[in-house]
Amino acid sequence: MVSKPNPVDIHVGSRVRLRRTLLGMSQEKLGAAVGLTFQQIQKYERGANRIGSSRLFQFAQVLDVPVSFFFDDMPEEIARSQPGASLNSSENFQQDQFARRETLELVRAYYKIRNPAVRKRVFELTKAVAGVSPGTGESPEDL
Repeated sequence: MVSKPNPVDIHVGSRVRLRRTLLGMSQEKLGAAVGLTFQQIQKYERGANRIGSSRLFQFAQVLDVPVSFFFDDMPEEIARSQPGASLNSSENFQQDQFARRETLELVRAYYKIRNPAVRKRVFELTKAVAGVSPGTGESPEDL
């Protein structure tokens, strides 16, 4: 009998896939960096295989994110269903926004800007156009 993947494992795997994709990295390249095959990476990304803490730490290093990144934006219903788990944010995260091609292309283009000062100005311009208050990440109506 095959058991269903744990929702937390699915979420963590999707965050590995999200970051790998945002960096334009293939499953083969990520696998080579941590000593795995691309098939093993596929299983991790689908949540079919649980990612151990040492492997998660490796992924964080290779993908240049803190370990907490893999748990960010976890839907509240998943966090609540786990014994002893809690989630500070009550916002519903719409993961499909990050899976859209337009979003991925925008993020890739942003990180291709080599000059940090220019990149920061583009970031600030984007927030201004979106009506987001500087430094808060929130719209003025939300404050």
